[in-house]
Amino acid sequence: MIVEIHGVEVFGHHGVGEQERRQGQTFLVDVTLQIPEPSGDALTATIDYRRVRDIVHAVNESGSFQLLETFTRAIADSVHEELLPELVRVRVRKPGIAWAEWTAATVERP
Repeated sequence: MIVEIHGVEVFGHHGVGEQERRQGQTFLVDVTLQIPEPSGDALTATIDYRRVRDIVHAVNESGSFQLLETFTRAIADSVHEELLPELVRVRVRKPGIAWAEWTAATVERP
């Protein structure tokens, strides 16, 4: 089964430039999980989507990352370690770039 959580919005002080790190900016996080099909119709039979949201927020608040790639990797690693999905794919988008709608980095963990 594929579970998708798109557009988790976080405000962080990530980036290479001093100004973007000082002022901060919005990032959008998309998480895709491959999990076994639930055996029942109860939250305990699957992954609680709110837990994914909480992990994304915790990684964002854990510090500052220069690279979008390392920020994305940290989220993917945390989701993978805490929730143990069969597969996790994380994309972090950085909107509002002067020369593009957004830039992104994507990481996948089996």
